[in-house]
Amino acid sequence: MEKAEAKAVLKQAREAWDAEDWLRSAQLYEQVLAHFPDEEPSAAWWYDAALAYKFLRDWAKAHELGREAAARSPRGEQDPAFWNLGVAATIQRDWVTARDAWEGFGITLPGGEGEINGAFGTACVRLHTDGEREVVWIERLCPTRGRVMNVPATKGRRFGEIVVHDGEPTGERTFNGQTFAVFDELLLFEASPLPTLHVTVNAPEASDVDALVASFFAQDFGAEPASGFHVLCSCCSEGTVDWGEVSTPTHGGSQQIWLAAPEQQARQLLDAWAADGGRTWSGLEPTG
Repeated sequence: MEKAEAKAVLKQAREAWDAEDWLRSAQLYEQVLAHFPDEEPSAAWWYDAALAYKFLRDWAKAHELGREAAARSPRGEQDPAFWNLGVAATIQRDWVTARDAWEGFGITLPGGEGEINGAFGTACVRLHTDGEREVVWIERLCPTRGRVMNVPATKGRRFGEIVVHDGEPTGERTFNGQTFAVFDELLLFEASPLPTLHVTVNAPEASDVDALVASFFAQDFGAEPASGFHVLCSCCSEGTVDWGEVSTPTHGGSQQIWLAAPEQQARQLLDAWAADGGRTWSGLEPTG
């Protein structure tokens, strides 16, 4: 391929990019890169091709081309080539490359080798399942993975599952004056073994419901009063939401509780909770 031909192909690649024809754009970039892998602007070509494969959720190709893009990018300067490589390498479970990519981006990681299980703070992730969307709280294990800490209402999703999320925030949640980013889910990385159940409880006071929730979390299980679920329109969900304003305080009386626990242990915890006078439960069933 001559340089004049390469110039024409690059023009087609950019036009395909603008049209969001990601596969064609990536393939055209690859045609040029096969002949000119190390031209001065080639880092940007590698990056765009890798990013196009990320949009296509072709993680093997995003990983392959992302390594080339990162190799031609400055380290320690938060260059996005390292971030996208970190995501793709994580999904491919290539922990050596993932660790190097995060460090190349400029992130300090916990020591050790292999899978990264650190404490990267709290955030929110917008789950995507068969057209349904639900924002849940997560504990971030690395720059792109987090453990779900709510009991999701979306069918098939579970408390404790680990998800991979994108790096670009698509909303905010504020709680007690603190702001948390909302990221879009890229994929379910690790399923949770805990089934989702629902039960009707009757509690004299809000503190009784709080005690039930606390008893489940003390066993590394989940519990979520139905009053904790809120339906928001797309525009509101992707904006800034003050969780303190939209959340309904825990209350006493009869109500539904969503649980994440093996059924036998859930029954034991409910019985122990109900042993305190005035508390009752009924209708424990799996969801879906």
